[in-house]
Amino acid sequence: MLTYKLEKKNGVALYDLLYRNIRDDILTGKLAAGEKLPSKRLLAENLGVSVITVENAYAQLVSEGYIYPKERSGFFVEKVQQYKPKAHTDEQTEIEESYAVDFTSNKLYSDGFPFSVWAKLMRETLLNDCDKLIDSEPHAGAYDLRVAIVDYLYRSRGIETSPDRIIVGAGTEYMVTLLVQLLGHEYVYGMEDPGYSKTASIYRANEVTCLPLPLDEYGISMPELRESETDILHISPNHHYPTGIITPIQRRQELLAWANESERRYIIEDDYDSEFRFSGRPIPTLQSIDTTGKVIYINTFSKSLSPSIRISYMILPEGLMASYRKKLGFYASAVPGFEQHTLAKFIERGYFERHLARMKNIYKKRRNEIIEKIATLRHADRYTLIPTESGLHFLLKVETNLSDEILTKRALEKKIRISFISEYSVLDEKKYEHLLLLNYSKEKYDDLSFLDDMIE
Repeated sequence: MLTYKLEKKNGVALYDLLYRNIRDDILTGKLAAGEKLPSKRLLAENLGVSVITVENAYAQLVSEGYIYPKERSGFFVEKVQQYKPKAHTDEQTEIEESYAVDFTSNKLYSDGFPFSVWAKLMRETLLNDCDKLIDSEPHAGAYDLRVAIVDYLYRSRGIETSPDRIIVGAGTEYMVTLLVQLLGHEYVYGMEDPGYSKTASIYRANEVTCLPLPLDEYGISMPELRESETDILHISPNHHYPTGIITPIQRRQELLAWANESERRYIIEDDYDSEFRFSGRPIPTLQSIDTTGKVIYINTFSKSLSPSIRISYMILPEGLMASYRKKLGFYASAVPGFEQHTLAKFIERGYFERHLARMKNIYKKRRNEIIEKIATLRHADRYTLIPTESGLHFLLKVETNLSDEILTKRALEKKIRISFISEYSVLDEKKYEHLLLLNYSKEKYDDLSFLDDMIE
């Protein structure tokens, strides 16, 4: 039986202390791969804590991949690389692995950035906006940028809002941290599984309970959501990463109904790559059909413009905006005013939308070329394209008896880095087995013959 001395200190919750103790035992090898953990009830009795404390600790360990559940069997230790302390040296150099091709990278095509236009607007900002650059920006961000964002959202996404409800910040990570401070550390945050692991890591770094929630063909499973203790739901309904699922209107209405059942509940709508839709009109946002102030909308310019321009924004419901001003209005703007005013001009004068139109054409051409190349492979009949009209990646269903792990290793032998959706799931890897994820935003890939070699 596991035995730990759990004493609250520095505001760290009991479940977090338990999670850290079990995690450390797994990393140091005290708990071996495949070893079964005590039931939640037995461990709670042994440690003298509540069952919910153990439940939250186990949920955190599952979400980070340290343990995995088996139906009607309990929880078991996952196979992970054990921790080995690094020898101390005066200088340590981190060597980044190099690949001939990296299909896991979601970086952008660098030649597509409008450097000449951006440089012109930067010079104009320096010459004409000296007074603005010397003064500090409002905590919510430069007003001209917020006005530009409001106008752009109305034209492109059908969102009606005001500059007073927008907060500009230094990246989505910063926004999530602000939201945890605003909404509360005591709430339970739910996320899609499979999902973007970095966002879950940000929630964990903010010391909140973060639960993985399974998907069905329409997005978050409503029965699973209702059975969970989720208060704040973080989702990407307009184009889920990595599955590509677009949540239909019926499910969106169900999600809004769920949020309206409790004052504690909110939905964070992460619209991270909504601009890249290659056919039809953009999908209306969840925020645009929210009539009761339950949706917090987040978007970023990192995916549509450049990751180095660390500018994201969110739209808060009016009630939350009042709370934000009261609780967090003391914060200074986290984005340099120089970049904010430059971006405002870029959007106001139509450069941003022209840039998006150009990049969509480039990415659509790349996407079609890759699909055509797949059709010419020797084993083309063993690859099934999962169609999607949004985002900068697509999925291939691979017909093989080999595991995803073996396929990944075979590709790595050729210096080709790939990933499968099973890697993004902590709840049900088998469900997503053999679904190959191909990002194509950074480089043009001419040779896909490795796909044939990989499954032979």
